Amino acid sequence: MLSMFAAFTGLDWALLGVIVLLLIFLIFLSLAEMGLSRMTKPKAAAMAEGGVKQGRALQQLVGEPEKWVNPLLLSVNVCQTVQATITGVVASRAFGPLGVAVGVLLNVIVFFVLAEAVPKTYALLYPERAALTTARGTKLLVSFLPLRMVSGWLISLTNVIVKGKGLEQGPFVNEQELLGIVEAAMNDDVIEEEERDLIESIIEFGDTVAREVMVPLPDMVTIPQTFTLTQAIDVAIEHGFSRLPILNDDDDVVGITFIKDLIRQERSGHGSAIVTSHMRGVVVIPENKPVNRLMREMQEQKFHLAVVADEYGSISGLITLEDCLEELVGEIVDEYDKHEQDIEHLIDGQYLVDGSTSVSDVNEELGINIPDEEWDSVGGFVFGTLEHVPVVGEAIDFDGWRFTVVAVHGRRIRTVRISLISGAEVESKE
Repeated sequence: MLSMFAAFTGLDWALLGVIVLLLIFLIFLSLAEMGLSRMTKPKAAAMAEGGVKQGRALQQLVGEPEKWVNPLLLSVNVCQTVQATITGVVASRAFGPLGVAVGVLLNVIVFFVLAEAVPKTYALLYPERAALTTARGTKLLVSFLPLRMVSGWLISLTNVIVKGKGLEQGPFVNEQELLGIVEAAMNDDVIEEEERDLIESIIEFGDTVAREVMVPLPDMVTIPQTFTLTQAIDVAIEHGFSRLPILNDDDDVVGITFIKDLIRQERSGHGSAIVTSHMRGVVVIPENKPVNRLMREMQEQKFHLAVVADEYGSISGLITLEDCLEELVGEIVDEYDKHEQDIEHLIDGQYLVDGSTSVSDVNEELGINIPDEEWDSVGGFVFGTLEHVPVVGEAIDFDGWRFTVVAVHGRRIRTVRISLISGAEVESKE
């Protein structure tokens, strides 16, 4: 070993010095990358306002991530490429034919451990310390104009090769990765469980369509077009609704009546008038309309109820602004709502489930893996699997669970009993 070093020339020692400097720089870049990515804007702002050293620089970086992410990642790539090349050259000069293998081994052991694993683990454990330590240096680095120009040019090239927005605003994560980050933030006590649930609801909100949220036609409270104002008011009082759809003889929705309009007319002595004389137009939407877009339209156009139609134009249900909001914040119960458990846990370890309960709720509560891409409700899942109108007592087995039909109304499954099949092993719900 000593003889090997004794044979080193001045060039070899210079190259070793460069490798050491690159190692130190890569450690800095790893600390900066992980520390800054773990830092939130409110926390950075609080540090800056509190007079923490380098807090102001940290706030500027966290506030504009698109200005530092790409230059920083480019610097990491360049340094790794250069150090790997130089390490290979030095190793080949020192060990001859075995130099390539030695160089690869050194890169894996030394540079991965010292320049990747160790600094990033440290930054995960102490993100504030890592971010503050590297903030000023990172700001100087990314302000270097040639580096910013080259990183911007490379991103532009990426956008030419791959059409679309590409990485104009820097690297991005998909929904699953973002959900993982949110879960990690809750585990680290960065956010509360309620905040986690709200963030997850917002992320999933964009993938929810009207069919998944609507009140299906059999559950709709409607009035026929032949009803008088007084009769319509009686129905509204009984069910606690402020708006009621009006059906014609073909069971098609012809309009919406506002109960406040009817009460005003009844007090004027027109209670015997036909309800269609005081109805308003109805908004009809397709089943696959995204709920987030629908809610935005409700806000802009100032309507609170829409009728949902299937691909053939037949009415399949209705959806309200409250239904949309409940997808974000959970069930909203007022004084008129009758609270009924969708999933009732029986004493013997079985579950009594309303047929309209969503598949996702059943999966989450019981730890089952019913395909929610194919089925919206547990009743629909059982119906579709049986492939015929069920009778009380029929059952199917799935994923170690037995689904037994308890109540049927017409062609619709009202209640299902779910029980664990004897001897089946399922993952317990935490």
